[in-house]
Amino acid sequence: MRKILIADDEERMRRLVGDFLKREGFQIVEAVDGREALELIEADPDICLVILDVMMPVYDGWTVCREIRKKSMLPIIMLTARGEETDELFGFELGADEYISKPFSPQVLIARVHALLRRANAGSRSVYSYPGLEIDVDARHVKVDDEMISLSPKEFELLAYLAANEGRALSRDQILNAVWDYNFYGDPRTVDTHVKKVRLKLGSRGEYIQTVRGVGYRFEVDHD
Repeated sequence: MRKILIADDEERMRRLVGDFLKREGFQIVEAVDGREALELIEADPDICLVILDVMMPVYDGWTVCREIRKKSMLPIIMLTARGEETDELFGFELGADEYISKPFSPQVLIARVHALLRRANAGSRSVYSYPGLEIDVDARHVKVDDEMISLSPKEFELLAYLAANEGRALSRDQILNAVWDYNFYGDPRTVDTHVKKVRLKLGSRGEYIQTVRGVGYRFEVDHD
């Protein structure tokens, strides 16, 4: 069975998240503070994903995330009652894969768990290199002509997803479901807005993201 660690000092939250994950066939282990979370991860190699609350006693979620990243790329979802963008960016800098603010939809959390595990099990490359462009998925770095550029979390995920599907024409709905990790009920043109921003930041390398009329977008590079 796939085993997930839920680290949260609130018993109600652990039970809520755990019940939904169990219905999906996951086995659950629980930690009430950061120290216990690290001890369980060290002792149990079968844990395939960690859900971390930020505000925990002994060691907070930031500390646990940092310690995990010193040893492994175990998928990490951060949970927090704080929704500040600076907190979200800090979480990604520490190596978190996803960041969800409370209150949240359990269905959204489940979708993101499945998406993270698909990525982890896909054996995908961690670095994509093209003429004038390098995408480091693990470090979440992007270089254009050897210069580091800054992308928002969703802009980075969009670019990484397109690169991972090089040569495929992807619809807006496919991109929304993959990058936003759930069935998006807003305007699908949000993809167009993000693509425009990414192209602008990539400069001349923005041409790698091609528009497929009537469909969506395709990442295409001439390797000759």
